[in-house]
Amino acid sequence: MKILICLSCVPDTTSKINFTDDDSKFDKSGIQFIINPYDEFGLTKAMMLKETNGCEITAITVGDVSVEPILRKALAIGADKAVRINHDPKDSYSTAVEIASYIKNNSFDIIITGRESIDYNGCAVPGMISEILNLPFVNACINLEINDNSIKMIREIDGGKETIQAQMPIVVAGQKGLVEESDLRIPNMRGIMQARNKPLNIVEPINTTVFTQSIKFEKPKEKEECKLIDAGNITELINLLKNEAKVI
Repeated sequence: MKILICLSCVPDTTSKINFTDDDSKFDKSGIQFIINPYDEFGLTKAMMLKETNGCEITAITVGDVSVEPILRKALAIGADKAVRINHDPKDSYSTAVEIASYIKNNSFDIIITGRESIDYNGCAVPGMISEILNLPFVNACINLEINDNSIKMIREIDGGKETIQAQMPIVVAGQKGLVEESDLRIPNMRGIMQARNKPLNIVEPINTTVFTQSIKFEKPKEKEECKLIDAGNITELINLLKNEAKVI
């Protein structure tokens, strides 16, 4: 069985975000980039499936040479090979088309992605990949089990959970629950050394048309200073809520 795990390279959540060119471009200077956490849940699940079912795992991402460290990390964790599509991922559609094009030429039983990336939160790439390839798609997956050529999954829906069974090949978008944070793998020295001998292939893009463009970014307003009032000073609290905050 072959599994493709799609990875996105995103800024660490502790990074200080800034923009350049009149707030039209994201400033990457000084930013620490990591594997998208939702994708990391999927990578860990793929490793578990490899340990129980003997799967071959390929990690793939779209980007320039700067994204290769996350592929090296995936190889160190246990992926068998890695692929970088040499394309600037400017929107969800072009990214999905590039990945789908690779899948068309390299068959996989399961394509695992994260539900969304934590930078733009588009939630679009996995659904687009499934549509382009005409494959079944399960989103918000929190459990996955393989039985022969079928796959049983549980996903979150509004107000509850849904159990689904489908045939492979399939596209699965995972989230926390697919594995727990305590299950996430950390590369050890042996894995890091082995990763040096594993293939990292560079694939040239098919140069998909980009249909969207980021015109301007805007930071959220800074939180106003908090006023502290003595616990027993109810009169002052009511006065501030009524006359300053104007919420009563």
